[in-house]
Formats: sequence, C-alpha cells, structure tokens
Amino acid sequence: MSAVPIEDDGPREDGHGLRVMTSRRVAIILFNLGGPDKQDAVRPFLFNLFNDKAIIGVPQPFRYFIAQLISRRREKLAKANYALMGGGSPILTETRKQAEALETEMAKRVSNVTFRCFIAMRYWKPFIVEAAEAAIDWHATDAILLPLYPQFSTTTTASALEAWTSICDLPVSTICCYPAGQKLAQSHADAILNAWREGGSPERPRVLFSAHGLPQSIVDRGDPYQWQVEQSVAAVRKLLPAEWDTRICYQSRVGPMKWLAPSTEHEIKVAAKNKAGVIVAPIAFVSEHVETLVELDIEYRALAKRLQLPFYLRAQTPSAAPRFIDALADLTERALSAPGKLQSESGGRLCPAAFGLCAQGSGT
Repeated sequence: MSAVPIEDDGPREDGHGLRVMTSRRVAIILFNLGGPDKQDAVRPFLFNLFNDKAIIGVPQPFRYFIAQLISRRREKLAKANYALMGGGSPILTETRKQAEALETEMAKRVSNVTFRCFIAMRYWKPFIVEAAEAAIDWHATDAILLPLYPQFSTTTTASALEAWTSICDLPVSTICCYPAGQKLAQSHADAILNAWREGGSPERPRVLFSAHGLPQSIVDRGDPYQWQVEQSVAAVRKLLPAEWDTRICYQSRVGPMKWLAPSTEHEIKVAAKNKAGVIVAPIAFVSEHVETLVELDIEYRALAKRLQLPFYLRAQTPSAAPRFIDALADLTERALSAPGKLQSESGGRLCPAAFGLCAQGSGT
C-alpha cells in the first residue's frame, strides 16, 4: 500500500500558475488491541488474537488449528463476559474519544500541520489495514505511529508495528513506549486519589497496581514489559501518600503455563489476610474494556466481598482525561520533530541492556 504525492485540501497557485500543497498532512495512527462489537464477533476476535505469532509462537498451519481450538473453547465464557457490557467491547468508543481529543489538542499546538487520527485495532475492526487505507485515502504525507500501550511488549506494540510496516510504506515516525512519563503518571495518580476520595477517604489503603499478565517465558526471552510496568508504578508511587502500601500484580492469565506473578487474585487474598482494604489501579490499561469492567469491577470485586475486605475501590483508566491526552500530544510533537525515527518517551533507549527484545535493539 503506497502513498502517492497529492495536493492538500486547499491547493493554491504560487503566482506562476502552478498549484502547490499548503500544508503537511500527518496521520496519527493509534494502535490498540480491539474488541468484539457484538456477540457474533467474539469468536473471530478470539481467533485473530490466538492466530498472531506474537501470541502463539508455533508455525503455520499448526497455529491456525490451535487458534481455532482455543477460540471455540473460550467462546462461551467470553460471550458471557461481553454480555455483561451490553454484548460488545467499549474499547472502540473509548479510543474514538481519545482520537478526537488528541486531534483537538494537536490543532491547538501546531498550526502549520493538518492532523487526523486513525484507529488501528490489531484483532477486530477497524483493522490496521483499514487504518492504512484510510490514511492513504486522506492523502497523508506521513504518519506517526502511536501505540496505546504505554509499556512495550513483543506481544502488543511490536506485533502492531510489524503488521503496519508489512502493508504500508508511508514515511513514519514511531513512539515505542512511554511507561514513566510525568503526565501519564499523574493521570494514574489522579484516578487513584479520586477513587479513594469517592470511597470515603479510608485510612491506609493498599494500592494494587494490576497489569495484564504475560507468560514468564516471554519475559525470560528478553521482553521488557515487566520492567516497564515496574517503571510505571515507580513513577505513580511518587505522587501518592508516602504511608500508603503498594503492590504490583498481574491479571488475565490464560492456560496452564507459568505467568508473571503475583496474580491480582493472590494479592486480594493476601489483603484479606492482612485485613487491608484495596484500591485496584489498572496500570497497563489506558481505556475501559473487558479486563477492567468485568474482571476488576465484577469478578475481583465479588472475591473481595466474599473475603470481607474492609473496602474494594477501583481507579479508572486514563481514557480521555486531559492529562493523558496532553501526554499523547507531547509524544506526537516529539515524533513530529524527528521524522523517520523510533523513539521512547525520552527519545533514546529506556530498557537496560539485558532486555534484548527492546524495541530499540539489543542494547549491546
């Protein structure tokens, strides 16, 4: 899929009868996981997820058959979970709000560039190829690739970027990760403190920073996700009362293999033994979807009630909160000024050299 030179919406003559472009047109590509928008979409969504080589690393055609098997087995439970949210995932609606807010902010900041956000979901509509086609049809001169995954992983950001580069040759600038930026951290801290105040400002809460889990084997191969989650938590922790207790935990485990530990369920049980109330903060999610609205709000809340925790509060995701949109705009401006480069929130490599699967190379 190739970009072709075109003229802007408002071409004008240059005084010699020649038509010229009036501005740079930058497509901001917002990557996210995606989610089924209706019950009939649940099984194909699951198939697309498990048919990704970044998720199940066996070669084809074996991966195809494994994905078919898993999606059939998980379909009934997944449909029940999405039914609790009205039949489908809210992630597209959430991402549209973020896209609209980011477009508005960029228009305020940069007057000589036209921006438009395009949503690129990995496993359900609008797919990455649809975003690429829309950007080309809009006559984008170049693109900024901005994953809505603050913490880099080969299973999320790398998978999405690889899918994009395989189908589109627009000139791009890429943001690989932004786990510990001040504005992102502040948006999480704001949400935690809001949940605490709305819950009656209970004394000495324990904050459970809950991130989506990964198989331990992926981290052992050099994926920096866990390390970046820890950097996110460290940045937020500085903005919370010093006397509060905090823990990192991982949710959404699938299958029998060893996953990152401790699990969120385990930490809720520990809190019950300690007679500690908790605020659960979804540190690796930037929008509300099944993992927050069902797993955290329904399943783990029921567990906390059964175990008689003093209280169970849940912080909201950043969604389209002004601080988070401001953080995304900062990243977009950074990418705008460095065409063709892949950058972290600070520009260079964030990960220690031990993480060979860092987006910016082996570090050696």
